[in-house]
Amino acid sequence: MQGTVTCLPVFYEGYCKDMAYRKESDTLGEVSIPSEKLWGAQTQRSLENFKIGSDLMPYEVVRALAIIKECAAQVNADLGLLDREKCKWIQQAARKVQSGELKEHFPLSVWQTGSGTQTNMNVNEV
Repeated sequence: MQGTVTCLPVFYEGYCKDMAYRKESDTLGEVSIPSEKLWGAQTQRSLENFKIGSDLMPYEVVRALAIIKECAAQVNADLGLLDREKCKWIQQAARKVQSGELKEHFPLSVWQTGSGTQTNMNVNEV
């Protein structure tokens, strides 16, 4: 569903009124996400709940997670646990993340709860 958003967290100064968004749902309910962003509900919730500082998660961490996901997809496909077509798509996305092509879709603060769950979910969603 498309609509407009009136405000976003401090990380997005300049984003505001009349911005198009889409609605996504998870176990906590519905959330509005800027339409042009690839992340999902978990990342949006993290943006809204962890408005702490302006230091972003180092992209090297995001890149490392993408390497792990690319390799895990291959191993699971080789073991017959993941469909080859899904493996291909996961690896293609992981390579785009590794290249930095999707860097703008990783907006999370380095100041999270300590486990990195939000960053891991951000990588999964993108």
